[in-house]
Amino acid sequence: MERLQKVIAKSGYSSRRKAEELIAKGKVTVNGETVTEMGTKVKKGDVIQIDGKTIEFENKVYYVLYKPKGMISSASDELGRPCVVDLFNDIEERVYPVGRLDYDSTGLLFMTNDGDFANLIMHPSSHLEKVYDITVRGIVTGETLHQLEKGIYLDGAKTLPCKIKITAKNMEHKNTRMLIRLVEGKNRQVRRMFEAVGHDLIRLHRAACGGINLKGMKPGEYRILKPQEVKDLRRLAEEAKEKNKNFRQKRGK
Repeated sequence: MERLQKVIAKSGYSSRRKAEELIAKGKVTVNGETVTEMGTKVKKGDVIQIDGKTIEFENKVYYVLYKPKGMISSASDELGRPCVVDLFNDIEERVYPVGRLDYDSTGLLFMTNDGDFANLIMHPSSHLEKVYDITVRGIVTGETLHQLEKGIYLDGAKTLPCKIKITAKNMEHKNTRMLIRLVEGKNRQVRRMFEAVGHDLIRLHRAACGGINLKGMKPGEYRILKPQEVKDLRRLAEEAKEKNKNFRQKRGK
């Protein structure tokens, strides 16, 4: 037997977090009875319905997308703006983004219908290395660079160390282009880090994540992740979670 929200996520209907929201709102029934408790477990053969529609289990699929500028990293948008899922109209499975990139940001985005995989990759302790190619307003000094690399405080918590390399300085237009490597995934972290030291973000492109890159791809294109790539991403995320768990336990002693 498995928890209801996990089974819904496995079906590809939504992420586990979204499934929990649906359960809390009373939109999920099991064998005809509405379920609102998160601890509810179901077994093979139980009929699970969401808004009256029986969920069906799909083959798990995994893609890497080169997100273009001007798209929402979501399955839908209340303002009617184009969403990344619109690029996947030619596949049978219903996929959704793992994490997100801002409307004007570009680059690597994983897409899947595997809720467990999505939750693992997005978990704060997964610590998959992400590489961003960014441009900010102003000329970034070595002192500021060192400050960011050591970590700064955002919302009362210090960011983990990162690596930043300046690739170009445009003295005429007063901006700086850089490559930043970090293992955290806080909400809009890169943008907020640079805003905190007085440099507004002009452009952000995620070039790689967990060793996966966009080599040979164009904006709007996607490809299937190889089984070994999916396996490696899982392994890296699981290893990071276990490492962080051990670190917290030692720190608590």
